[in-house]
Amino acid sequence: MSLANKLAQERRSRLAAERLLEVKQAELFAANRKLGQHARKLSNEIVETRAEVATVRDENQRVKSDLSAAQEQIERVERRLWQSIETINDGFAFYSPDLELIMANRSYMAVFEGLEDIKPGVSYVTVLQLLTEEGIVDIGDMAPAEWRQSMIERVQLPEPEPVVIRLWNGEYIRMIDRRGPDGDIISLGLNITESVQYEEKLKSAREVAEAANRAKSAFLANMSHEIRTPMNGVVGMAEVLIDTDLNEEQRLYIDTIKNSGEALLVIINDVLDYSKIEAERLLLHPAPVDMEKAIHEVLMLLQPTARDKGIVLSVEYDLSLASQFVGDPGRIRQIFTNLIGNAVKFTTQGAVNVRVGGTPDKETGKVVLQIAVEDTGIGIPEDMIEHVFGEFNQVESERNRQFDGTGLGLAITKELIHMMGGRIWLTSEEGKGSTFGFEIALAAIGPPVVEHPQINPALRHALILDDFDLTRGTMRHKLEGLGLKVTACSTAERALELLDETVDTFIVAQRSKDADGLSFAADARAAGYLHQIILLMPVNGSAKADLQTETVDIIAQEPFTRADLTAWLSQPLPARAPEKESQHITDAAPAANVETTSPNTPRKMRILAAEDNKTNRLVFGKMLKELDVDLQFACDGQEAVEAYSTFQPDLIFMDISMPRLDGKQATQAVRRIEAETGVHVPIVALTAHAMSGDDRDILDAGLDRYLTKPLRKKAIISEIVAYCPDDAVAPCPDELDQAG
Repeated sequence: MSLANKLAQERRSRLAAERLLEVKQAELFAANRKLGQHARKLSNEIVETRAEVATVRDENQRVKSDLSAAQEQIERVERRLWQSIETINDGFAFYSPDLELIMANRSYMAVFEGLEDIKPGVSYVTVLQLLTEEGIVDIGDMAPAEWRQSMIERVQLPEPEPVVIRLWNGEYIRMIDRRGPDGDIISLGLNITESVQYEEKLKSAREVAEAANRAKSAFLANMSHEIRTPMNGVVGMAEVLIDTDLNEEQRLYIDTIKNSGEALLVIINDVLDYSKIEAERLLLHPAPVDMEKAIHEVLMLLQPTARDKGIVLSVEYDLSLASQFVGDPGRIRQIFTNLIGNAVKFTTQGAVNVRVGGTPDKETGKVVLQIAVEDTGIGIPEDMIEHVFGEFNQVESERNRQFDGTGLGLAITKELIHMMGGRIWLTSEEGKGSTFGFEIALAAIGPPVVEHPQINPALRHALILDDFDLTRGTMRHKLEGLGLKVTACSTAERALELLDETVDTFIVAQRSKDADGLSFAADARAAGYLHQIILLMPVNGSAKADLQTETVDIIAQEPFTRADLTAWLSQPLPARAPEKESQHITDAAPAANVETTSPNTPRKMRILAAEDNKTNRLVFGKMLKELDVDLQFACDGQEAVEAYSTFQPDLIFMDISMPRLDGKQATQAVRRIEAETGVHVPIVALTAHAMSGDDRDILDAGLDRYLTKPLRKKAIISEIVAYCPDDAVAPCPDELDQAG
């Protein structure tokens, strides 16, 4: 029971005793009046009346005795109450409705030690005045009158807010005032000095931790730069060596060096990303993104690894769902890379399928995308599902120690999805596979729902031959969504049994290296099937050589997009086995080489590369050795500016960290020269910096694009081809351009 409640209870006890006394007094008065009224009438009964008077007198005596006992009890309770209050270490005081001190305990009065004016009856205003005049409170920069006025206004409120005051000795008192039903005020002063000191220690510790975190981020940024610079030499020279004449053993060594360097870069990127997330420095940069294209690009990137493991990659993108959205393209691709790459890593056989659907949200106008990555891998025990989203975690068991990685990929993915306002979940069955699903809401560019693509109206019935349940079901769903009747088979024997004239198109999956898919197609032709046959393959490989056999009509590379599928199904149905010239190959054919002819003898493209590191200059030169270009190097930013005027380059590759003038300063100097000439030479940054914000700083300095070290030969050649002027010869031989 609180102190206020105890006081109220004692007050009620005292009032009850007083009311009892009043009742008894009233009864006595009534008896006396009755006695007077009946005196004459009862004069002859005096003996009896005297007896009654005696009885009343005895009763009156008992009432007086009860009243005295009640008064003593009240006094005893009051003494006990104030004794209890005196034992409280915190200050306690009563003020009347007129803000006059009624009483206070020793802890409250201790603050005013030596001040005789502080006693019962003193006003609250006087108390405040003595607090400021005697220097008992530390009011900081406030004027004494201003502080007193604020305290008076506060205590006059119906429910005063607690306030913390600091005393001259450094102690902190939290004042809590409560107004009673009669207008009196109960004032409680809590000494919170230890709590304040603890909070100050926590604040100091937080500042130290934040400073350490900033130092860590700076350290990681510097280390990233220092590691990436030599890694550029390692990975770059490995790429150069791969293009030279090597025996099988030497090629194995170089592949090992290159793959190890790439793996190290993945680890560096994961550590940097997690560090930025932890420091709340990672920012999202919304921009247009083609969701279907982004998924397809990631699948194509992982295709070589999947092909080596015999894994089929597929994507099931809702036919009616738009593909253009507003999001962070880089981070969305990172999410797909982590989830799909993780599925490929932990799948030894079977398939990995990406399923994409979405529903418009009428309230926000956005599209809620539901994306799932399904695999037939090792699966995850139920008790370890939450564990996999932790930092530096993999499912710990003897069976999967063969899988490398930092254990940060899923943790980073989870945080990125949360930053996008989405959520991620996981369902898995050990030994059978896992499904990682996530949901994010993005604004669509254009209508969120698109019309179903049109296919050949003559198509009615499709037959699928695929021995993988996952990909077979995915293909069935796609074709049924286009309005086709679908028959799906897992064996060639069953497919040949069901292959009849009602089947307009026959889709065969090529899964093994011995061309089983082609054999099935040949058997179908031998059985008299003359309609369309589509062969699905991870790579075209051996099937390309079989084009002369008139076995298949279309060779399609997996994974494929919605546009690819509708293109195949939009072809006129053949009435016989197609000739070679009518065959449609959907393998990702290399883009036509960009060549510019001129009646005059074209010149070589002039390229200036500013790089202070000798090893990196060597790597860069070796990467461009086979190109038909005029390459000149500058060892620092100052040399680059000087060479710009004399060499007149068509394209500049600019390292960012260089002596004398760094890359940004050199670029700004070049842009000042161009402001007078009206010429604009594209400048591509070469940087080992990979922290958040580096890209914006680089582009804001006037550079057009940037490449992150270690440099990739393909990326460099792509930039050169893109910026080759019309009056220069094509920089790449046909075979190099196609390979790049």
